[in-house]
Amino acid sequence: MPGRIINRYGTITIADSVIANIASETAMQSYGIVGLASHDLREDLIELLKQENLGKGVKILTEGNQITIILNIVIEYDVRIGIVSQNIIESVKFRVEQATGLHVREVIVLVQDIRI
Repeated sequence: MPGRIINRYGTITIADSVIANIASETAMQSYGIVGLASHDLREDLIELLKQENLGKGVKILTEGNQITIILNIVIEYDVRIGIVSQNIIESVKFRVEQATGLHVREVIVLVQDIRI
């Protein structure tokens, strides 16, 4: 369900794909991240996504004006996973809230793979 902002002039609807694109572009700018991953549970296959498909590595859950963002990431070898993940969480939350005006309740980072 897309995010909605209601003001005195009308309603603004922001598609989940727009939020996913903002989140994926922001995550990709973070130090230590190799890319976003599409996780196919049917085959337990993790695929590193190309630049034009980054939104597929992001899942958006909306509840009213609150958003939960789930990112499937691949990180570099020899980085501190906790620190990289925390930086991604803070950056994505800030950027999505700044760009959309919606409240990000939670950002969940799922580290799917590590690249050596």
